[in-house]
Amino acid sequence: MQSELSLAPLTAGEIDAIRADFPALSQEVNGYPLAYLDSGATAQRPASVLDAERYFLEHDNSAVHRGAHTLAGLATEAFEDARETVARFVGARASEIVWTSNATDGLNLLAYSMGNASLGRGGDAARRFALGVGDEILVTEAEHHANLIPWQELAARTGATLRYIPVNDDGIFTADDAASLISERTRVLAFAHVSNVTGYVAPVTELVALARGVGALVVLDACQSAPHRPLDFAAMDVDFAVFSGHKMLGPTGIGVLYGREELLNALPPFRTGGSMITTVTMEAADYMPAPQRFEAGTQPVSQAIALAAAIRYLEGVGMTRIQQHEEQIAERLVRELSAIDGVRVVGPAADIRRSGLASFDVAGVHAHDVGQYLDVRGIAVRVGHHCAQPLHRRLGLTATTRASAYLYTTDGEVDRLLESLPEVRGYFGVA
Repeated sequence: MQSELSLAPLTAGEIDAIRADFPALSQEVNGYPLAYLDSGATAQRPASVLDAERYFLEHDNSAVHRGAHTLAGLATEAFEDARETVARFVGARASEIVWTSNATDGLNLLAYSMGNASLGRGGDAARRFALGVGDEILVTEAEHHANLIPWQELAARTGATLRYIPVNDDGIFTADDAASLISERTRVLAFAHVSNVTGYVAPVTELVALARGVGALVVLDACQSAPHRPLDFAAMDVDFAVFSGHKMLGPTGIGVLYGREELLNALPPFRTGGSMITTVTMEAADYMPAPQRFEAGTQPVSQAIALAAAIRYLEGVGMTRIQQHEEQIAERLVRELSAIDGVRVVGPAADIRRSGLASFDVAGVHAHDVGQYLDVRGIAVRVGHHCAQPLHRRLGLTATTRASAYLYTTDGEVDRLLESLPEVRGYFGVA
């Protein structure tokens, strides 16, 4: 949980000061100052995060939970302090934070562990996770592939049925849409807090209530919310959640699986090997409590320490202020992009709250060509289906261009995007 020092909007001066902390933002691309509008894919890192990881590697680098020497002790302490920092950030206990390599890894860990329970692993405690014929897993049509394919695979392995909540022509769904599909057969409800394509913010409270009404587990994809808005998983009453470090000023190779402690301790492990066991014989093994039971092998120690530094940076700015800044940019993007001839913005209208991103289609021009045209002018955006092919198919599109904001995004960067886009169709001869 974050305590806000101020709820006042970020000022232009504060944003300039923030940008000075990010070495990558001061460079030129193709002779233009970089306008980085792709933080929804990977955020840039401040010097304090780079320095934290470098300091550890230069001074305290050692294996954690293994040696009895000084460096091993320092590394272990820093590693577990990082877990505490992450736990505080999302309203959890340290025992509820499992290190993964990214959010995709966390979702696969969860789905595969439930598959193990379905095979009888984990004993009586794990039976609550076992799935079979007649059981249902419910997702939405808007999911990132990382929150779709693992559930497809779990359904295929167990005989359960995968169902999905459809979206409307804007790519959004409501709690009423979910209520029409959730039933006593629903065992898992998995959905994104914020869509990485439309920026739509899901009605978490209503969805959790529906799941609770039928005893289903709730799995939240928080990849596009944890970096951008205050979160408290305990207060949200979700059972599991995932997010990635590289989207929130941290390094690649580190992610988080949150799970309620009693559920993690009942869930059979996914990966096995060193560090996650208590006793091993030639016939069997006993596993440690969570979170260590899911952390086999050498851990991403420097990455976890850097992620903790990133969280401290975000907390220093204030998550509510970051959210306000990004939502203001999103409202402007939707309103002004929609006014450009031939541009279709997908997702909620400008007067409906969305997270700080906007995906759009330029009539007659493929998204890859749009992205290359902008890149020549130093404007970095994301192009493609954004790992959400079913959603794009529902919207009648194969790909979109996405501009995504973060705490360091300026109005000037948005100006450059809005000034360049009207030229695209003429350049490609389709105006």
